[in-house]
Amino acid sequence: MVDEVDPSRRAFFRRAASKAAEKVVEHAQTKIEARATRWVRPPFAVPELEFMLACTRCGDCIEACPPKVLFPLAASYGADVASTVALDVLSGGCQLCEDWPCVTACEANALKLPETEEGEKVWPKMAQARIISDECLPFRGPECGACAGSCPIAETLTFQRERPYINPENCAGCGLCLAACIAEPKAIKMSSLYIQD
Repeated sequence: MVDEVDPSRRAFFRRAASKAAEKVVEHAQTKIEARATRWVRPPFAVPELEFMLACTRCGDCIEACPPKVLFPLAASYGADVASTVALDVLSGGCQLCEDWPCVTACEANALKLPETEEGEKVWPKMAQARIISDECLPFRGPECGACAGSCPIAETLTFQRERPYINPENCAGCGLCLAACIAEPKAIKMSSLYIQD
């Protein structure tokens, strides 16, 4: 005669196993996101853990990028992320191409356009830009305006009394304002989305 397990005990063990699995995934995700503060992913990258699991390291997105600002991460970042793609925000940044060629080239869906209504414009969130007022020329006295017009997203890079401000809600983290900045050192800092202020 086979002993039957009480259904309530079976449900308890299932819930316990599920909670344990959630904790393991949560811990892995926290560790992965802590490391991901060292690079910026291309437009419409899925969250970091999903990205690492989805990216096949094929290089198709790198080949498809017109401004050639995508590159494979070096092995020095770790074998698990080696050859996954990152965005070089220091050498021109993402041009926010109209048809997102890097995204459409990604068959593995590591880069994935969101579902939108027809005609709706959606911007990616790749990083966060902020003005370093101590380095920004207009905050120190002389006029500048080199970054004016560099941001294609309405109401993101604005000016108040000749001084630039970045609306973090709208910022895609493309790096175009950083590329336009003439201050030395640069007056715009790009930060990973995984850095918690």
